[in-house]
Amino acid sequence: MGSGNGLAWQSLVAMYPSNLGDFAHLDWDRAARTGIPEVVWGLGKTPEQIATILQQMYERNGLALATRISPSVAQVIQGQIHNQLSNSPLTYDSLGETLVLGTPTVRHAGLVGVITAGTADQKVAQEALVTLHYLGFQSQSFRDVGVAGIQRLLQRWAEIQPCDVLIVVAGMEGALPSVVAGLSSVPVIGVPTSIGYGAQWQGLAPLLTMLNSCAPGLAVVNIDNGFGAAVLAGKILRLLARRGEGC
Repeated sequence: MGSGNGLAWQSLVAMYPSNLGDFAHLDWDRAARTGIPEVVWGLGKTPEQIATILQQMYERNGLALATRISPSVAQVIQGQIHNQLSNSPLTYDSLGETLVLGTPTVRHAGLVGVITAGTADQKVAQEALVTLHYLGFQSQSFRDVGVAGIQRLLQRWAEIQPCDVLIVVAGMEGALPSVVAGLSSVPVIGVPTSIGYGAQWQGLAPLLTMLNSCAPGLAVVNIDNGFGAAVLAGKILRLLARRGEGC
């Protein structure tokens, strides 16, 4: 690494204090580096820790998101944040188990379609929808159009076609993303879910189906990872905008 890059890294490290006691080191510069701000992963943290992190992020950026927040944990966090920031907008989505502090606004071009195979897949899809809104992207949801009744997808295809990126969420055997990728000219992101009978193996079966798809243009994220799919879709749209190609 040359001396110039070394100085850049030193400046990056010293840019912001990041320590929150002994439990968190916040990455304040992540949005500048990657285009995606840091987001709080709720599992494994106490409600008090999550609330503290959200408050710090909100005070600096005016916006903060936490994922995988159960209703009981959300209740504790809401109480603590309201005690500290009484006028702050705080929105809990019980379906997607997300908590947003602040008021997101649409600030990027493009439209992401979020398609679910079945109603049971909606929890993962909702995490993606909330994340897209938090990141400033427009989205539209198309629910319960799985391959068991393929006419449902075809009936809505005219509505789906204007989307610039498609996120397709499916459990069971996970066939829907392959079907969509075989019909669509835009990037398709498959999200396998842990919804299904015993041989579905908590999402492994649809994951392997999607990875083995013969339909080109299909990318796949990990099981139940609606957040990751939303981030990938957002990066695709930001790249198009940066290159002046529009959406």
